[in-house]
Amino acid sequence: MNYTITEVLRFVDENDVKFIRLAFCDIFGTQKNISIMPSELPRAFESGISFDASAVKGFMNIEESDLFLFPDPNTLAILPWRPSQGRVVRFFCDIKHSDGSAYEGDGRNILKIAVDRAKKMNFQCKFGTECEFYLFDLDEQGNPTDKPHDNAGYLDIAPMDKCENVRREICLTLEQMGIVPEASHHEQGPGQNEVDFKYSDALFAADNLVTFKSVVKTIAARNGTHASFMPKPIQNKSGNGLHINISLFKNGLNIFKNSSEEHSKDAESFIAGVMRRINEISLILNPLNNSYQRLGSFEAPKYVSWSHHNRSQLIRIPAEKGEYARMELRSPDPSCNPYFAFALLIHAGLEGIKDKRNLEGFCDSNLYELDENEKSKFERLPENLNEAIHIASSSTFLKEILPQRTIEKFIEDRKNDWNRYEKEADKQSFEHEVYFYTI
Repeated sequence: MNYTITEVLRFVDENDVKFIRLAFCDIFGTQKNISIMPSELPRAFESGISFDASAVKGFMNIEESDLFLFPDPNTLAILPWRPSQGRVVRFFCDIKHSDGSAYEGDGRNILKIAVDRAKKMNFQCKFGTECEFYLFDLDEQGNPTDKPHDNAGYLDIAPMDKCENVRREICLTLEQMGIVPEASHHEQGPGQNEVDFKYSDALFAADNLVTFKSVVKTIAARNGTHASFMPKPIQNKSGNGLHINISLFKNGLNIFKNSSEEHSKDAESFIAGVMRRINEISLILNPLNNSYQRLGSFEAPKYVSWSHHNRSQLIRIPAEKGEYARMELRSPDPSCNPYFAFALLIHAGLEGIKDKRNLEGFCDSNLYELDENEKSKFERLPENLNEAIHIASSSTFLKEILPQRTIEKFIEDRKNDWNRYEKEADKQSFEHEVYFYTI
């Protein structure tokens, strides 16, 4: 929605809004917020609301701690699960320094820079996500257990699918917030679900994904379950993926072709650019130790390859026509920061177009069933977090897109995570303890 500040202030006044949440994400994509009263909203729009950025993971040092939140009026949304009397609304915010300049590590700002670059090249990238999550039962004290909410499988229905009422409430809540899911269903794993969104502009899609994760956690808890976006919460079961669909528009037209033999040259170069940089940005797309437990099984890719239909590939071109023609990137998982992820994918694709990179031939083989000799012909994705850290640390591309301080703090934190993981004898229990309750 396109709201002016005047329209927002009138809405707040006329709709019994009593609390306003100013939301933002740290560099790892974790949502944070400050609540203010309606009387403070004009000041927030004009001069921002300060917060201690040294207390936010990955932001500022203690000697330079003040940053300011400026609400984006276009992100106004009522939180439907809060009381209808004395309503609560939420804005996503832009983060700025005291002099009004953009904070370099703000994911929304980093994504805006990528979008502007595409616009200058007469392109627009639109994103649609397919996000998976598990629902687990709670114990008698209301604490999460590791028991899935049901034993249903892919596209099952009730009574096998016990998650359908939670999914329904999630979708209706999103709709009340102005976000319309395209589809929802039970996924392959027990208690596993997926909600898909139609493509939209990059910033809107990233904001919506952050909102979606918050809604899922909230509605799941209201229904006596625990929602986990942990990439691999159950061994030997399907992992939680975040499939990112990208449509490429030039002069207002989607330039992905719907023929299995032919795409536009720019679209092919865009895909080739993403494939060229995928290992360098895997630390951002798959930032956890647990992320790499998911890759290489249950249709999650392990090699750098593409196909028109094959779901074992890194990138596939779905059998869609017209406005729905697109590429689907299948390696990311829901633990990523969507602002960083989308920005890096845009820059990688645009670099491919600028360099006129050729897209190598597709592979329609099932990569899970190929012998080792055949697999060796393909570049593989990082085997673990440590390998992803080393690749990212030497990537000039990554350092050109993300601010130096941001990428240094990100890598330092991931190294600490890896070192803790390596010291643990029971690595599976360690991952469960660290990620299951928080991701």
